[in-house]
Amino acid sequence: MTSRFLLSGSGGQGVISLAILLAQAASLYGGHNAVQTQAYGPEARGGATRSDVIISDNEILFPQVLHPDVLVSLTNQACAKFLPLIRPNGIMLFDSDLVQPERRMDAHYVGLPMHREVVAKFHKTQALNICVLGVLLSLTKIVDVDAVRKCLTDKFKPAFHEANNQALDLGLQLGESVERVW
Repeated sequence: MTSRFLLSGSGGQGVISLAILLAQAASLYGGHNAVQTQAYGPEARGGATRSDVIISDNEILFPQVLHPDVLVSLTNQACAKFLPLIRPNGIMLFDSDLVQPERRMDAHYVGLPMHREVVAKFHKTQALNICVLGVLLSLTKIVDVDAVRKCLTDKFKPAFHEANNQALDLGLQLGESVERVW
């Protein structure tokens, strides 16, 4: 089993933190091999951001994702740039309020109002990446939820534990609402 994720958006959306959490949960707490790489524009906020995660039960010999099984796009710019790379029948996860993908690729398009739901629940956007992580877990079952919760607990200060778990639960609920066609 090898799964390749390309997570994309703009600086400030937490894409790189999301990728790090996914890779660490898989490798440190989930018993898998995982690698994570990142690239971002020169701007700290607002520039293009990309992070790749590969999770495998086998040795990983090349750390970059050329053709993702799962593409996450949180901006139209990222979607336009990376959607042509998705593997046939891959999962294209996007925020339905922020991204309008052209559906020319053979993929399973999953659009959810993640940003809107996070703002409604927390009145700020800082938890968006944790919510997206919950959706990814729900859709792919790539890492056990308990492994992610352990990673969140170990990585963040106690003051953030409750909000992180709530954001993860919100993402899991949003992902469960998706009708499976694959």
